[in-house]
Amino acid sequence: MRRYETISIIHPNSGDEIINEIVAKTTGIIENFGGSIVKIDKWGLKKLAYQINKEEQGYYVLIEYAGQPEAVDELERIFRIDDRVLKYMTVKTQEVFIPAEPGVETETAKSTSPIGEEDEDLAEDEDLDDEDE
Repeated sequence: MRRYETISIIHPNSGDEIINEIVAKTTGIIENFGGSIVKIDKWGLKKLAYQINKEEQGYYVLIEYAGQPEAVDELERIFRIDDRVLKYMTVKTQEVFIPAEPGVETETAKSTSPIGEEDEDLAEDEDLDDEDE
């Protein structure tokens, strides 16, 4: 099994029911091909960098999952057919992935730093740059 991330941009006029329907259809396809969902992250309504089908906003949904390449092919085929999905992109994040048991924390989850710490590191880097001048 491989690990993937699929981000999709859904039409901004879609209601919560339609968004939940698209997410349910997506997870259903992944699970039908023997995959498992790692995380679903609904980012919400965001401004697009450029217009897509004359729309300036879109509803972003990120799904992380483990699955087979056939699941990705089917998922992207469905996205191409569905007019409610403005754009989508799938990225393979790991070649071999073994899903952990629920409730077991992974190494990567432990090693990530909170957002606030990253901001402090950036501020320190900027201070160092000022000293060089």
